[in-house]
Amino acid sequence: METDHTAHSRQTATAAIKRWTRHLPIVTMLRDYRAAWLKNDIIAGIVLTTMLVPVGIAYAEASGVPGVCGLYATIVPLLAYAIFGPSRILVLGPDSALAAPVLAVVVIGASGDPSRAIAVAGMMAIVSGLVCVVFGMLKLGFVTELLSKPIRYGYMNGIALTVLISQLPKLFAISIEDQGPLRDLLNLARGIAAGQANWSSFAVGAGSLVLILLLRRFDKVPGILIAVVLATLCVMVFHLEREGVKVLGTIPQGLPSFSLPWASGADIVRILLGGCAVALIAFADTSVLSRTFAARANVRVDPNQEMIGLGVANLATGLFQGFPISSSSSRTPVAEAAGARTQVTGIVGALAVAAVLLAAPNLLRHLPNSALGAVVIAAAIGLFEFSDLKRIYRIQQWEFWLSLCCFVGVVLFGAIPGICIAVVIAVIEFLWDGWRPHFAVLGRVEGLRGYHDLKRYPNAEQISGLLLFRWDAPLFFANAELFQHRLIDALDQAPTRVRRVVVTAEPVTSVDVTSADMLRELHRALKDRGIEMHFAEMKDPVRDKLRRFELTPIFPDACFHPTIGSAVDAYLDITRPDQGPLREDR
Repeated sequence: METDHTAHSRQTATAAIKRWTRHLPIVTMLRDYRAAWLKNDIIAGIVLTTMLVPVGIAYAEASGVPGVCGLYATIVPLLAYAIFGPSRILVLGPDSALAAPVLAVVVIGASGDPSRAIAVAGMMAIVSGLVCVVFGMLKLGFVTELLSKPIRYGYMNGIALTVLISQLPKLFAISIEDQGPLRDLLNLARGIAAGQANWSSFAVGAGSLVLILLLRRFDKVPGILIAVVLATLCVMVFHLEREGVKVLGTIPQGLPSFSLPWASGADIVRILLGGCAVALIAFADTSVLSRTFAARANVRVDPNQEMIGLGVANLATGLFQGFPISSSSSRTPVAEAAGARTQVTGIVGALAVAAVLLAAPNLLRHLPNSALGAVVIAAAIGLFEFSDLKRIYRIQQWEFWLSLCCFVGVVLFGAIPGICIAVVIAVIEFLWDGWRPHFAVLGRVEGLRGYHDLKRYPNAEQISGLLLFRWDAPLFFANAELFQHRLIDALDQAPTRVRRVVVTAEPVTSVDVTSADMLRELHRALKDRGIEMHFAEMKDPVRDKLRRFELTPIFPDACFHPTIGSAVDAYLDITRPDQGPLREDR
C-alpha cells in the first residue's frame, strides 16, 4: 500500500512540475541545450548588440522618453523573455510600431518633464504587461484574431505615417509642439519656411537614412550600425555641434534600478487605454512573427504562453525604468541570420548592452539626434504595406476601404483612438456576415445530386407544398428578425401553397435566447397558416440548445431529420404515399 502511495505522490509531483515548467520555457531550453549551439548563440548575440544599442536609443527618443531608457527597455525584456518566452529566437525590445501610441500618452502626461515621462511610460508598460499575462493565463490568445489583415494593414500604415512625421522635426533640428500628425507636418513646413531648419542636421540625418535604406538589401550588413557610426564620426570630425547639430549627450552610467512608476495627477484612464492599445499591437505583431519563425524551424509555439512571455517582459521593463516593448521584425531576422539557436542569444545581447552602460556610457555622446530620427524613419518605412492592399482592392474592395478607414482614423485622431476605431470595426466586420448572411431556397436540378440554390439554378424544381430554406449563419439576436422576414418572404413567393417548411440547418452553428423566442413566435405564425416547421441536418449541440430553451414541446423529435433527403422523403411519404419514398441522391 505504501508503494502505491509513493508512486501516486511521485505522479502528482511530476504533474505539478510539468504544469509549472509549462510556464517556464527556459527549463525545457536548458534541459535540451546542446554544447555545440553555444558558439552560435554567443556570436549571434554580439552581432545583435550592434543593432540593439542604436535602435533602442532611437525608439526611446521617438516614444518621448530619454534615450537611455531604450537601453533599459532592451536589457530587461530580453532577460525576462528568455525565462518565460516560448519562441526559440524571438527578439524583444523597443519597437517602432509602439512609438506613436506611447508618445501620444507620454506627451500629454509628462508635460515636458523627463522623469515624469519615464513614470508614465513605465505605467503603460505595466498595464500592457498585466493585460497580456491575464489574457495568456485565461487562454485568450485568440483575441488578436479579431484584427483582420486589412485592418492590421490600416492601423500599421497609419502608425507608420504617424511615426515618420513625428521624426521629421529631428532631421531639421526644429522643435515643435506635438499636435497630431497633420498639424505637426504643417508646423514643420512653417518652421522650414521661416528659416528655422538646420541644414547640417538635415544633411547628417538624410545621409544616414539613405545609407540605411541602401544597405537594407544586404541581410548580413549592419546598415544601421554603419550609418550611426559614420554620422557620429561626422559630428566629431567636423565639429557639427558648433553648427547647431543636436546630439544625444552623456547617458547615465550603470544599470537600471527597480522603481514602481507613478506619476501623480496623471490621466489614469488615458494610461489604461494606451496600455491596452499597445498590448493589442504588441501581441498581434509578436504572435505573427513568432508563428513565422516557428514554422521555419518546424516547431509549434503556444500563443497563450507567448502572451504570458510578452506580458512578463513588459511588466519587468515597466519596473526598471523602461517603456512598452514588443517583438522586433528587424532584429529577429538579424539574430536568425547570425546563427542564433536559442534565447541564449538574447541573454548575450542583454549582457553586452549592460556592459556598454557600465564600461562605456560616453561612447554614444556625439550620436546626432537626426541620425536617430533616420533610424526610426527607416523602420517606419518598413512598416508600410501597399502591395498586398492592391491585391485586396482587386479581389475585395470593401475590405480595402475598411483598411483605409482604419488608416485615416489613426492619422486624424491619433494612434490610440485610431486603434480603438480599428477594434470596433474589427468587431463589426466579424458580426457583419452573421448579421446579414446569405440565405437560399433550395430545389432539385435535373442530373445533379442534392438540393441547390434557386438563385444559382433558376431551372431547379421546387417540391410542391414543401419549402427548403437554408440559412448560412448562426441564429442570434442580430439576425433573428431578418431570418423570420426572409422565411416569410420565401413562403409568399413560393409557386404553390406551402404545407411544410424545412430549415436546412447544417450552416447554423448556434442559437441564443432571442432567436429561440423568434422560432417560438414563427412556429405560432406558421401554424396559424396551416404550415408545419421542420429542421434538417441540425448539429447536435444546436439541438441541445433548443431543448435547453424549452422548445421541445413545439419541436418534437419528429421535426428533426438527419439529412435534407430524409426530410423530403418524410414529407412525400405523407403527401404521396402511393409513390413510395424519394431517394436522397436524386
